[in-house]
Amino acid sequence: MTQYNIIGTRMPRVDSRAKVMGKAKFTADLKLPHMLVGKIKRSPYAHARIISIDASKALALPGVRSVVTGKDTEGVKWGVFAYTRDQQFLQTDKARYIGDEVAAVAAVDEDTAQKALDLIDVTYEELPAVYDPMAAMASETELIHAEYPNNINIHVNIDTGNVDENFAKAHYIREDTFTAPEESYFQAEPYAVVARFDSDDCLEVWCPNGGPHMKSKPLSNSFKIPLHKVKIRRIAIGGAFGGRSEICPADYICALLAKKTGCPVKIEFTREENTIGTRQGHSMITTHKTGVDKEGRVLARETTCYMDGGAYSSTGPIATSVPFLSMEQAYRMGSVRYNGFRVYTNKPIRGMIRTHGRGFACGLDTQLDMIAEHLGIDPVEMRLRNSRQPGEYTSTRSLVGSCAMDETIRKAAEKAGWTEKWGKLPPFHGIGIGTNSVQTGFPMGIRGGSQSFIKFNEDGEATVMSGVVDNGQGNENMLVQIAAEELGLLPEDIHLVNADTETTSSDPGSYSQVSTFVGGQAVKNAAANCKAKLFDVASKILKVPADTLAAKNRMIFVQDDPEKCVPLKKVVRVALTNFISVNAEGGYWPKVDMKREWVSNPYGQMCEAFSFGTTIIEVKVDPETGQVTVLNCVACQDVGKALNPLVLEGQFEGSVAMGGQGGMLTEYHEWRDGRCLNPTMLDYKLPLACDMPPIHNIIVESIEPKGPYGAKEAAMSIAMSAAQAYAAAVSNAIGVYMDSFPVTPDKILAAIKKKK
Repeated sequence: MTQYNIIGTRMPRVDSRAKVMGKAKFTADLKLPHMLVGKIKRSPYAHARIISIDASKALALPGVRSVVTGKDTEGVKWGVFAYTRDQQFLQTDKARYIGDEVAAVAAVDEDTAQKALDLIDVTYEELPAVYDPMAAMASETELIHAEYPNNINIHVNIDTGNVDENFAKAHYIREDTFTAPEESYFQAEPYAVVARFDSDDCLEVWCPNGGPHMKSKPLSNSFKIPLHKVKIRRIAIGGAFGGRSEICPADYICALLAKKTGCPVKIEFTREENTIGTRQGHSMITTHKTGVDKEGRVLARETTCYMDGGAYSSTGPIATSVPFLSMEQAYRMGSVRYNGFRVYTNKPIRGMIRTHGRGFACGLDTQLDMIAEHLGIDPVEMRLRNSRQPGEYTSTRSLVGSCAMDETIRKAAEKAGWTEKWGKLPPFHGIGIGTNSVQTGFPMGIRGGSQSFIKFNEDGEATVMSGVVDNGQGNENMLVQIAAEELGLLPEDIHLVNADTETTSSDPGSYSQVSTFVGGQAVKNAAANCKAKLFDVASKILKVPADTLAAKNRMIFVQDDPEKCVPLKKVVRVALTNFISVNAEGGYWPKVDMKREWVSNPYGQMCEAFSFGTTIIEVKVDPETGQVTVLNCVACQDVGKALNPLVLEGQFEGSVAMGGQGGMLTEYHEWRDGRCLNPTMLDYKLPLACDMPPIHNIIVESIEPKGPYGAKEAAMSIAMSAAQAYAAAVSNAIGVYMDSFPVTPDKILAAIKKKK
């Protein structure tokens, strides 16, 4: 017999058929009786004091049921952490970016709601605005938030010691600065939310989210109602990429309108609102100073990063830290000093994103290539000499258990034909490598663990309850696979109830990369506990000890004598006949250093596992137009254990699209006085299927001992390593190291011209 029956097999996702046939319901598809249309009035100014709001004309318009402003709220401010609570969901004192929420209406239809917005009279006193983090820190105008001097929202300082001493020992030192502008998520599904208060005065909300339990708590706080009275309901979600990881003001505003009107309310964002009214990725100015020995091994590194955080804190402490953490996880270094500054500006709010840190990670790998060239070292060898090894500690004291970084580098290089191509390609052809690491989770306090409950029905099928949410990456399929494997059932025997705060226990959400590691582990533990009950009953039927039994293909059998068996369905019915309930619970809490904190104490065990990825890209560049054609892509990641290779390959390809093809060639925002000039898909250039290169996926399994069946985070390491590899390949093709990302045709032509 093979070790596993379902785990490790290539199987279609359990949600595929419903989505392909159009049966999956997204928030915008919901239609409730007496439902009203909600619309949000947004500030036309980047920085302005709100003098007054007159809604009398809007309220007089036939069909308008309610108008709400900041005065209708409880005055609660939102922030992911207690020390970052700086955002009202409806502003009362001033607007801090073009698009900031100042009022909202509920009306019988969209046209009426839109007309009502125009009738709300807001009087502003326009204030000087700042749009650049460096200018914001030096600005002598009114602070964006009075309690944050120099407009510095977050300062993360990490110093492992002996940095200056190790620089003094270095054989070669480089210092370079790299930049990258803002980028957007552009999920296939524009943001939409439906809210209502039911007959028990409980708030029900349907919306895209990275974790339903992460939505319910801030709504409970904002309305000052008990947590059990907030019910975030499961709904199909059309993508997240980090952009659904926290509460959106629209969630609260929609619920407030529902409370005021006594009717369900739906708010649907336009594409423009989906860009400016949710979150964006940070722009960055990053300076890396690196000292190496004669063999190219890093002895010391000092990095300073200035991040444009926009108008509010959002996930500021996490976002300021993650680019550095990905670097320290991927590469060994003798000592390191990091200063990350997240700075307020009068722009839309920035948060976590799947490809967080283009200017950071691409700059780091570009500099490694510069150093390698100076020392005469092959870029692949340069990475092997500095790559993370299993059993080591990161600079901030996290033990790395499973790690196959070297294997991903070597396998990717072999598949890409690196040895045959490096330094031997025709003019304006290039090849580049990128490596990266992502943590599988991080400290989240009491919300860091997941719980699951499983019950058997009398027909021998099982219902699995879990707080895990699926943003499109296949989490629901993952839970079904794990439960089916552990219980000896088939996937079609599992009914999943998930992502509903009323029926499921707490879960950290998908944005911390722990859906499989923590949520999947909780389901596995619950299934194991349930199986133990079944085996206890089956042992009496088969007259053998329970520890000699196994379950597979709906049968429970003796491991050494498979012919001696009993249908699992019969075991369930026998149990019920004897008044034995066939159900169980299970949970999992990652073992992390609970004293570790993003700003005050960024040291200690961050998570229990890390993923490692390598991408190699081959390109050709047209020297007349600057256009880049990607000829080949090899994406390789250490995933611990591939629970479903088919799903992982799809995630790899999506990561290449977002991190590389789009993130490094075409995606960026343009601005004028704080206004985004390309907020829609018409002008923000997302890659299409026809733009994608051939992608060769390589899955490396290191078997993470603490993960379910050996699994850990998968695919996010590809997103950033793809960005790094694209940048490296273009630099190699034109013979100029690029320091501004993405590498668009105008930048490429300017670099070629400067070289000449």
